[in-house]
Amino acid sequence: MAITHEELDQYTLRLSGLHEKLKPEDLYGKKEALEKETADPSLWQDEAKAKSLLRELARLKSLLDDLTSVSENLKSLADLTKLAEAAKDSSLDPDIASLHRTVIRQLDRLELATYLSGPYDKNEAILSIHSGQGGTEAMDWATMLSRMYTRYFERQDWPYEMVGYSPGEEAGLKSVTYIVHAPYSFGYLKNERGTHRLVRLSPFNADNLRQTSFAGVEVMPVMEETSETVIRDEDLEFEASRSSGAGGQNVNKVSTAVRIRHIPTGIVVEAQSQRYQEQNRKIALQLLKAKLWELEEKKRHEELARIKGAHTVAGWGTQIRSYVLHPYKLVKDLRTKYESTDPDSVLDGDLDMFIELELKHFAPSLESAKL
Repeated sequence: MAITHEELDQYTLRLSGLHEKLKPEDLYGKKEALEKETADPSLWQDEAKAKSLLRELARLKSLLDDLTSVSENLKSLADLTKLAEAAKDSSLDPDIASLHRTVIRQLDRLELATYLSGPYDKNEAILSIHSGQGGTEAMDWATMLSRMYTRYFERQDWPYEMVGYSPGEEAGLKSVTYIVHAPYSFGYLKNERGTHRLVRLSPFNADNLRQTSFAGVEVMPVMEETSETVIRDEDLEFEASRSSGAGGQNVNKVSTAVRIRHIPTGIVVEAQSQRYQEQNRKIALQLLKAKLWELEEKKRHEELARIKGAHTVAGWGTQIRSYVLHPYKLVKDLRTKYESTDPDSVLDGDLDMFIELELKHFAPSLESAKL
């Protein structure tokens, strides 16, 4: 089906707005400067810096490629539409409809990227799920959330790995931690942190009674090795043990799991997903660095709330979303007020609208607070 000229004009305006915000000419300048820097043979003398520069270069290339692609697709869409109108040829309608959907998707995604301006938004993410009140019900709910998020990662083509897992006593899980190896995954996921509430008929109760369960979600950035967060060796207590989760022979029979306690704060982290202890130690230190960042952010939020005389919008540990499966079907975000009457799709990873509206809802607060 052909689209109207008004729609084409609207897409052209949206693209112009993106160019004004993203300033592609500046991005090209930054890309060229990074390409020169990464071509320096001495770059890899500082491996952490080299990796950081290469990630930033890949991000800039991807962003510029996306801007070029949507510009080309929008021109093709306009040309096809004119051709179909002039020839009165409906056989082009499927191609026009397909290209139309692509342009809308590309514009939406690029516009969403303009909200990701925080200092850590471009980082990879660490996402943890912890069962809350409700015993076995809550552990099963944590498993459902785990599946929801991994399905969302897969929909986004984000590589991820499970780095920590604690099984439930009867069913489900007590906690699980993932590292999402995708640029900007923290920026997209950061507002998912908080308490998620489920209401349903209990599958674990003989009377099939209605049950309310809770689970907490934590989201932290993977901190660059060059970040300001410094961890001193003398502040760490290190312990190795056998892994308790699924794994190969080496994982389960050798002391490969790592547990690290940060003495000044009492924070404890564990990693057991890898075959070798040193690999798990590296992951555990990543988790610890993220936890220390989270602690400092929490202190800063509390200080901002004290100065302003009110709580900040994105509360830590607050209930953010309700998933009702009985007596009616509804998923409601308690901050943006967005609702979906299709919880099955949401629990299968269809979180795009929730996350898009979160970013738009919190953008002014994040900018003012310099998050």
